[in-house]
Amino acid sequence: MRRTALKTTDARQASIANVAERAGVSIATVSRVLNGVANKASAETVAKVRQAVADLDYRPSSAGKSLRQKQSRLVAVLAANLANPTMAAIAASTEGALRERGLVMVLCDTHDRPELQDEYLREMRAQQARAIVFLGAVASPMLDLLRGGPVPLVFVNRRDPGDPDSAFVGIDNAQAGRDVAAHALARGISRPALIHAPLTSSATRARVEAIMESFAAAGHPIPPTLVVGPAEAEKEHLAIGYAAASTLRHEGSRFDALICTGDLIAFGAHRFFVEGVGHDDLPPIYGFDDNPLNDWVAPWLSSVSIPYSTFGQAVADLITGNELSEVRLHILPHRLVERRRI
Repeated sequence: MRRTALKTTDARQASIANVAERAGVSIATVSRVLNGVANKASAETVAKVRQAVADLDYRPSSAGKSLRQKQSRLVAVLAANLANPTMAAIAASTEGALRERGLVMVLCDTHDRPELQDEYLREMRAQQARAIVFLGAVASPMLDLLRGGPVPLVFVNRRDPGDPDSAFVGIDNAQAGRDVAAHALARGISRPALIHAPLTSSATRARVEAIMESFAAAGHPIPPTLVVGPAEAEKEHLAIGYAAASTLRHEGSRFDALICTGDLIAFGAHRFFVEGVGHDDLPPIYGFDDNPLNDWVAPWLSSVSIPYSTFGQAVADLITGNELSEVRLHILPHRLVERRRI
């Protein structure tokens, strides 16, 4: 019986030479495209190579490549808290951008715990990861050991806790804090309460310092009693907001606005006050992140919008290009979204 010829004699036997032949390019060009460094190839050529890879179901030999190059196609992404929608948004953006470069993302949740972060770092080093991306790093011994080594480290949203000059993708958090303060001051707010996440986060710290400095410079310093952080063991932002609002209410603090360093903190604080005083008596509330659900469930929340969907492209550029040695910082734009007019 005569059989119809297959795309290859066996999909498992497809080689890089088969891909090159089908795409009508050289093996070197295929290799560059698969490794995400096809900066000299045209978009048409890249598309032909990727189509040939798909048609032949070609998979590079990761084991052999890892041994030769002492790295794999794996990129480790260590997130501090995947329950936070912003972390999930950044992770999704990063996965898509890495996949376009022929890389595979491995996602881990460190729960903001140094010992768990180190456990994952040891495993990723054993797997010869191509790079390690931190969506909110914490200081840890293994991080100190890997810093400056052969595996690129990219810090997202929070700066490297041990080296502010490490490769970073994020917004200018200090400027974002100043923008919130300026918006509030322009609307006659002079005595806000400030609820913040742990100050071990460089993003949180920069926002808090900028807000307090801005109000002080305007002649309205925020009293220490109106600056409320989390209990020592509390890290979940919803709970931080709820507990801080309870503290403010218990102490009878007077304030004309509520500024929270994250939207989830604002959600928690808002829940507490709605239970106690109702919607009509709530002061203006500010947050950071501009959660995608805000337009639907939080029309009372003005928030700094951060373009998390674009973070992945910047991360992938740092990993696959030459930018780790040239451009250390990718500062992305932000804007304040006003929802409740004052």
